[in-house]
Amino acid sequence: MMIAFGMPGPWEVVLIVVLFVVLFGAKKIPDLARSLGKAKGEFQKGLKEGAQDDPVATGGTQA
Repeated sequence: MMIAFGMPGPWEVVLIVVLFVVLFGAKKIPDLARSLGKAKGEFQKGLKEGAQDDPVATGGTQA
């Protein structure tokens, strides 16, 4: 028996979507997606700010 890990097939995707709807409800899913989008934006903003503050990452010299 061989187990292959790869992209999920169409039936697996349908099963995952159905489980999401059952667990969280259809009304809660847009709120979850919105909060995930905001979190991603804040994370990327933090990465940019951190790179600006780090002289090694920007190619500057350390004092």
